[in-house]
Amino acid sequence: MTPEILRLSVEEDAPPENLSPLLCALWFAAKNQWNVAHEIVQAEDGKDAAWVHAHLHRIEGDLANASYWYRRAGKVERSGSLSDEWEEIVTAL
Repeated sequence: MTPEILRLSVEEDAPPENLSPLLCALWFAAKNQWNVAHEIVQAEDGKDAAWVHAHLHRIEGDLANASYWYRRAGKVERSGSLSDEWEEIVTAL
């Protein structure tokens, strides 16, 4: 699934079937359903999950917590567009 197709699917009522949990979390984040996205990512482990977790805390505005998760992900902290980062993460996953 391309980032564009995932972004377009946000117009639907439910995420596309067979999305990985991390892509599902990003789908909910794009629908402004932060709590659902956060619950999903909290159940996941690994560097990719930490990256998504960092992104979610940036959305929330909790930059200190985002910094922690960027370190866990082994990623440089972001300060640019949330939309650009969302696209980058979706592309990587």
